[in-house]
Amino acid sequence: MLHVLYLVHDVSDPAVRRRITMLRTGGARVTLAGFRRTETPIADIEGLRPIDLGATRDGRFAQRLVAVATAAISIGSKLANTPRPDLIVARNLEMLALARRAKSTFGATVPIVYECLDIHRLVLRDDILGKALRATERHLARDVKLLVTSSPAFIANYFKPFRQVAAPVELVENKYFEAAAILPAEREAVEGPAAPPWRIGWFGALRCRRSLELLADFTRRMDGRFEVVLRGRPALSEFPDFHAFVDAEPHLSFRGPYRNPEDMAAIYQDVHFSWAIDFFEEGQNSEWLLPNRLYEGCRFGAVPISMCHTETGRFLSQQDIGVLLPQASSDALETALGKMEEHRYGRLKARVFARNPRTWSYDRSDCRALVEKLHRLTTVREPLATEALA
Repeated sequence: MLHVLYLVHDVSDPAVRRRITMLRTGGARVTLAGFRRTETPIADIEGLRPIDLGATRDGRFAQRLVAVATAAISIGSKLANTPRPDLIVARNLEMLALARRAKSTFGATVPIVYECLDIHRLVLRDDILGKALRATERHLARDVKLLVTSSPAFIANYFKPFRQVAAPVELVENKYFEAAAILPAEREAVEGPAAPPWRIGWFGALRCRRSLELLADFTRRMDGRFEVVLRGRPALSEFPDFHAFVDAEPHLSFRGPYRNPEDMAAIYQDVHFSWAIDFFEEGQNSEWLLPNRLYEGCRFGAVPISMCHTETGRFLSQQDIGVLLPQASSDALETALGKMEEHRYGRLKARVFARNPRTWSYDRSDCRALVEKLHRLTTVREPLATEALA
């Protein structure tokens, strides 16, 4: 059985839980170690007790550097009782630095996989800081065996033009995980809530102030015909007044965190549309990513809303589904959605359900294929030709 040491920047990130589930479903044994964004250590993630490397703060770059430097000194002792892994997977740049320290603890033959699912704005700067971070990444990734990323635009706009990583690339999209395979004929459209009001769901990492303000202005303009339901984890480092802002808006409501995958069907089937727009790092990461909410919403029949010019918009255009905005304004939203009626909405939803469910989900066979590719890295010395999961 393949033994994977998984080093992560935030053990409480729901996406970490999903990756652990995929690895274990594929037949791997996982040891989890990482930082946390909580005051106290986390005792359990999918039945694993994480090895705690300390606390970090969202948006606090300097503090995270200090935390990484401190962890680099202690990681050998932290991993002292951990059996030698067959493979180390490092999620994000700071964990890649720690992966190399961990590798020296276990021996030089342990291969490293670099998992990079976001391109941070700091590494894209043209100043000395950006250049230093890119040089650091190239140095740390000089002998990794595989780069795992989640969007073709990350490769086209960052990894390829900047020549950051020479390793083969594996595209593992942010798809929803199914415990069992789902065939197109097995999935039936589910009745959504009555309308109006038409309900837009914005779920996941809530970090985009511009989206919040745009949705607030649009729903006020629509005078109750549209409402927005927010769920997930608001980035209070980006808008510390998040809760007060939402409470003051008549057509916005925040309903707290949710469990993934346990609550996914219920929360998406309670809305008509899914907000798949993010201006947090406009023109960069936010334009290139294919977010979790894209796949999760479509999996459960919510009609996605996105911007035309983004990677998400291009993806939806290829699938011939969704509502695409030419510009980020209340006028554009009103033109696209303001006259929504049941017959048109029914057609939009039917198009989403007409797509092959594998477009939105990975199942056990995909997990086994991923783990098998990782396993080959431990036995094959030459670079592997890889391809994206189907």
